[in-house]
Amino acid sequence: MAPFNMAGVAGLLATCAAAAASAAYLLPLLLLLICPRGTHADPVVLLDTTQEEKLEWTKYPFGAEANTPGWVEESFTNFDKGINWRSYVVCDVAYNNVNNWLWTPFIERGPANRMYIEIKFTTRDCSLFPGNALSCKETFSLLYYEFDVATKEPPPWETDSYKLIGRIAAGEGRFNTNTEVVINTEVKSIPVTKKGVYFAFRDQGACISILAIKVYYISCPEISVNFAHFPATPTGREVALIEQTIGTCVANAVVIEQPTFLCKGDGKWYLPSGGCHCKPGYQADVEKQECTECPIGKFKHEAGSHSCEACPAHSKSSDYGFTECRCDPGYFRAEKDPKKMPCTQPPSAPQNLTVNFVDQSTVFLSWNAPHMLGGRTDTTYRVVCDACSMGVKYIPNTEVFNDTKITITGLNAVTTYRFQVFAENGVSALAGKSEYVDITVTTDASVPSLVSNVRITSVKSSELSISWDAPITEIGGDSDLVERYEVRCYPRYDDATNATVIQTSELSATFKGLKPSTDYAIQVRAKTTRGWGEYTPVVYKKTPHAMGLDYVGEDDNMQVRIIAGAIVAVVVLLVIIIIMTVLILRRASDECNKKQPSDCDTLEYRNGEVGVAAASAGGAGGGGARSYVDPHTYEDPNQAVREFAREIDAGYITIEAIIGGGEFGDVCRGKLKLPPDGRTEIDVAIKTLKPGSADKARNDFLTEASIMGQFEHPNVIFLQGVVTKSNPVMIITEFMENGSLDTFLRANDGKFQVLQLVGMLRGIASGMQYLAEMNYVHRDLAARNVLVNAALVCKIADFGLSREIESATEGAYTTRGGKIPVRWTAPEAIAFRKFTSASDVWSMGIVCWEVMSYGERPYWNWSNQDVIKSIEKGYRLPAPMDCPEAIYQLMLDCWQKERTHRPTFANLTQTLDKLIRSPDTLRKIAQNRIRERGAPPPPPPASSTSSNVHLRKRGTNPLAPDAVDLTQLTSVSEWLASIKMSRYAESFERSGVTTLEAAARVTVQELTALGVTLVGHQKKIMNSVTALRAQMSATSQGFLV
Repeated sequence: MAPFNMAGVAGLLATCAAAAASAAYLLPLLLLLICPRGTHADPVVLLDTTQEEKLEWTKYPFGAEANTPGWVEESFTNFDKGINWRSYVVCDVAYNNVNNWLWTPFIERGPANRMYIEIKFTTRDCSLFPGNALSCKETFSLLYYEFDVATKEPPPWETDSYKLIGRIAAGEGRFNTNTEVVINTEVKSIPVTKKGVYFAFRDQGACISILAIKVYYISCPEISVNFAHFPATPTGREVALIEQTIGTCVANAVVIEQPTFLCKGDGKWYLPSGGCHCKPGYQADVEKQECTECPIGKFKHEAGSHSCEACPAHSKSSDYGFTECRCDPGYFRAEKDPKKMPCTQPPSAPQNLTVNFVDQSTVFLSWNAPHMLGGRTDTTYRVVCDACSMGVKYIPNTEVFNDTKITITGLNAVTTYRFQVFAENGVSALAGKSEYVDITVTTDASVPSLVSNVRITSVKSSELSISWDAPITEIGGDSDLVERYEVRCYPRYDDATNATVIQTSELSATFKGLKPSTDYAIQVRAKTTRGWGEYTPVVYKKTPHAMGLDYVGEDDNMQVRIIAGAIVAVVVLLVIIIIMTVLILRRASDECNKKQPSDCDTLEYRNGEVGVAAASAGGAGGGGARSYVDPHTYEDPNQAVREFAREIDAGYITIEAIIGGGEFGDVCRGKLKLPPDGRTEIDVAIKTLKPGSADKARNDFLTEASIMGQFEHPNVIFLQGVVTKSNPVMIITEFMENGSLDTFLRANDGKFQVLQLVGMLRGIASGMQYLAEMNYVHRDLAARNVLVNAALVCKIADFGLSREIESATEGAYTTRGGKIPVRWTAPEAIAFRKFTSASDVWSMGIVCWEVMSYGERPYWNWSNQDVIKSIEKGYRLPAPMDCPEAIYQLMLDCWQKERTHRPTFANLTQTLDKLIRSPDTLRKIAQNRIRERGAPPPPPPASSTSSNVHLRKRGTNPLAPDAVDLTQLTSVSEWLASIKMSRYAESFERSGVTTLEAAARVTVQELTALGVTLVGHQKKIMNSVTALRAQMSATSQGFLV
């Protein structure tokens, strides 16, 4: 169905009137729009004659020069209904050349952009004057004249000085002597720009009474939403225009995101965004949209819509509006503590401080946690030693720690030390003091003797054997007799405190269970009656590899070889399977490319006829899903309509107004009574067939209905039914209030957030995914063929097969097979007239560009030939103003020259879903745009050497003189930018590919792990990698000159 033209087409009213004759009832239009509660239209009255005691309006002719009675002021009363209105009456039907004028006073428009005038009147039937009526009419004219200053004299009344609003007729009915008075009500509206306006009523021979006049404008009412106040806002100059209003935060609230509200033409607010939050110390009253102070005993420490909270334990708020509760005496809150956390205390002193070990230079202390932790979990300890020298070391080696033990080394022998262990937490510094416990320790006497001649006697992959000589002692010195030895072994680069320790009385020891191929450190010390001596200097030894023949038994060796052989066999088998799969897929692709167009899931456009292959690209329609059936396969189009469309009785349809025109006839707005009772009505769009249309036009008209009737998806226009058993023939679809997407965007330029535009694109992609899975190729996807309803839901439309496209308006490129909209069509479809879902994806990229540029014309004023040549040379449309980089990259993916490299509609829908769920990804704006919105369009590229169109062709010799020298690039990010693959720079860096040498070693398998999943991008990067390898190799080897 052709897109709606929202402007009225007066010349086509007769056709819709004829169609209305077959309808049972005529009801006024009622648009049902979703609005927040309390946002109903607010009319502001500027003139109401029912409230006036007298009118005394200016009229013409008047006085002695008047040749007819003209307009006469009188009272209209109906005491039963409580009516007593001042009115004007005229009934000069007995005169020729009647020309009676009546003017309202000057009506200032105030802030109004569009003024409405409501007229209540009666009309007498001309049949009441059979012999005396010389110029009897049953209509009068309503005109207006805008003016910037009210004048004492009446404004000019010539026809060319006034703009005609319309001729007013009695829609409710006329009355004669046999019927009671019928009061008609007519409402008209006009856009206004000057200070005020005169309305004029012109009679040319009717017998009418103007009973009451009301002049007003519609305003969206004053309202508070999301804690932002929006003033009363007059509607726009046109009914379809949306006025954006910026709100201000209510008292004691702060802006979170600029609050905006859209005022629609019917005076209702729509689509609020942004808003405010109550500031700290104030809580939200959602019902009243107010921010009130926190009561005593409660607090709120940050801005937000949540309520005030009760003060946590050991704190209180003694007044209203507290942002933080104050701690009780003796309790504290650390700077980093959450405000809702209870106030806490420092801990008590540690308990049971004990000396676990002491020798001539080392003390090991331990203790228990304090009995009172102060309500916190961040208790730490600190050890102070007054008499310790600078050479003393602590393990753990930190000033504060949370372990309940410590080792102190480097002490002097036979020395008394006092150690203080402090317990502290996050509020100890605020309290000003810390509790502690102390202990006094005296170190042992020194042991001068050392073990000597430490040596490795045996080494295996998991075992080390060590021996040593006893220390030299004085003859007869009983205190120097060795009691036992201690040997420790630990990996070379580990801490000695984690060593494996063996105590023995022998002069040798063996460590087992060690790691193969590991350097180990060995130390030995002796203990006498005077205590432990010092450790010997470190001896290092590396264990051999585990697979050495000396340490693997024959049975184990055979088992290892069997396992290794099995692994190698499995790997080889997998490689063979992968290679065969790739070869089979390539052969299938080559065979498909060699077949006729109809054999490879393409839609061929031949002489206006369309054929669809049985299989879908990528198997979209498989798995038992319903597939599209071409209506042209039916000999009788009426049979296809009966199968796919519902026949509707014309009596259930009411046509109300013409809203546009199409190829086959008029497009009207109306009502459809839903069977079986006919009490429920819905708004519908009605497409009528021109009377006297040829059989081919009727068949094409019905074919379009047969196509639409097969689709049922939230983002595809829904067919309610058809009327084929009476004239005129009609197609009934759901009504889309905002009309075509391109017109709607141009009328509301810059009024939507990026997330809303991306939401529209997501809906379009979802609808096209559904059509692709149905095996249907649209061929003419463009913003003009997408309709928008009141909730901003976009739906695919226009399924006609023999459209008349004018080259001057929509850029159709005429070929032997029909006319093609060049600016939206993929290059292979232009060149070979072969349409697939991949060519629809190209068109989707153009639609994305149209949406992000608010309905701008693709390729501006270029000719069709310039567009075709530029695309062939590699030119692509630049990013629109303020377009996110992620969306522009999506467009470029859709515009891949190779159709197999383009994403599917399922890919597009999934990507747009991810962007909507992660709005932060839309913040980065694309930088490669060439002009601001509204600036003059650029000329078409002059040649392939232009910076915009010069793209390196696949297969170019990387060592040719004109090839790009990739070795001159300095970084991986610069290399990726040169091939327009900057989106993967972060992935390469995270994976360690940070130099050009590393990039030259990248393989196809590694690209998938790097996040490069699109086949087209993989091929592009690997082509550049191949060129980089060749140029690096040539540079390293040099050339003979």
